Amino acid sequence: MNHSLPIPKKGLKENRSDQVSEKRTFILLLLFTCVVLVGLAVILWVIPYVGFGNIHPKLPLIMAVLFASVVLFLIGGSLTLVLTIIRGRNLFFNRRIRGVVIRFLFPMLVILGKCIGIGTDQVRRAFVAVNNQLVLAETKMVRPGRLLILLPHCLQFHECIVRITGTIENCKACGKCRIKDLVGLSKKYRVPISVATGGTVARRIVVDKRPDIIIGVACERDLTSGIQDSYPIPVFGIFNKRPNGPCYDTDVDIESVESAMKAFLGKSIEESERPRPDPVEQAVR
Repeated sequence: MNHSLPIPKKGLKENRSDQVSEKRTFILLLLFTCVVLVGLAVILWVIPYVGFGNIHPKLPLIMAVLFASVVLFLIGGSLTLVLTIIRGRNLFFNRRIRGVVIRFLFPMLVILGKCIGIGTDQVRRAFVAVNNQLVLAETKMVRPGRLLILLPHCLQFHECIVRITGTIENCKACGKCRIKDLVGLSKKYRVPISVATGGTVARRIVVDKRPDIIIGVACERDLTSGIQDSYPIPVFGIFNKRPNGPCYDTDVDIESVESAMKAFLGKSIEESERPRPDPVEQAVR
């Protein structure tokens, strides 16, 4: 039975043309990487070919089969990943494919992207878009307490004196930043929410909370590093908006956050939206 999450037709609101462009960038970089790796495999086989023959007459054939297997594995894995991106669901043995993308492919794509003139942030956006696709394809729905919303501190209004890093519920709901709305979503769906001032704090929060899924809001750099640091925990990334520049009074699309929450909560939403029993009434009864 396929337990992968359907990709919502509405919500997860990012510009559709941007998503298509980011995925196309990732696929092109992936194909370019395959060509480079295949070329390297051929070179590694051709250069010592004569030497292999001197060691044993059949060794060139053995090495040719070995390198051909590596090439076929790379091509097969890349095609499987491309089909997963296009179809939005797991194919064959794709359970671990997200780990391959995070651990091995992304650092390689950044290097190759620079070689052909693609900026690091553009590669990061493509990586996050593909990561989100894989997270949606592989992740089962979870209960509210097992989902975590992780936010950057720069979402808070810069003149606010209230400390929300430890307890975001300290927010006074003045409405000068998005923290008020995000706290409202947390209470509405009973989903834990935390604010991190940096990567170290974010990692500590993840270790303490031990969620099954994380919805992370951040810039390209912090999202990609957060996705890598949190693996194997799935992280669905949502880019923040920076009308005032990086790390200063940033913003986020609330509808995108709520749509992501709905996608991962599924039927648990009905339970989370039920009114909580009044402890006083229960005591009277």
